[in-house]
Amino acid sequence: MVYDGIVIGLVVGLIRSGFFQGLRGLSQLKLVAGWIFPLLLILQFIVFFLQGRYEVVTQYSGYFFMAVYVAGLIFLFLNRENSGFKLIFTGVFLNFLVMALNGGVMPVSIEAAEVLGGNFVAELQNNDVIYKHAMLREDTLLPFLGDIIPLTSPYPRQQVISIGDIVMNIGIYVFLQSVMVHSKHNNKESLQKSSEAS
Repeated sequence: MVYDGIVIGLVVGLIRSGFFQGLRGLSQLKLVAGWIFPLLLILQFIVFFLQGRYEVVTQYSGYFFMAVYVAGLIFLFLNRENSGFKLIFTGVFLNFLVMALNGGVMPVSIEAAEVLGGNFVAELQNNDVIYKHAMLREDTLLPFLGDIIPLTSPYPRQQVISIGDIVMNIGIYVFLQSVMVHSKHNNKESLQKSSEAS
């Protein structure tokens, strides 16, 4: 669901700040080790594509995702002073915690997963691991942190999310607004100071 938060944050930010001012704010963005985030997204896409095609990838995907989460948490900690990053860190950590305690997979509620269709539910019930997701069981640790919240109409995309996803996406939204909208206010203040000085 990280992509939803990014898309919503960008759209709202562009509306609030204006297209060009919003892009200017994004272009001035500076993060410590900023290359880590896009790299982690690309690596996850690669594993998602290869999972199921190669047994070795499927077998060790849980370890890979744990490593991705650790690298992501380090990146977020290094940039914790940015607006919204502490919320993002908290959300990512909650997801990491429940996955780490359950064999590197995210537990998914069967009841909530019904919004995704019968095929997805059947695969979960067959004990298949579907891109880091597995069925939530009676012995699942911290089940309330798993994917237990179904999203359906009027939300444009049916999915099942966790508490960590919600916290993380609120942080992403806050961060993008601070980057895009606050840059607009800063530019206005600079222009006002310039006109007063002249």
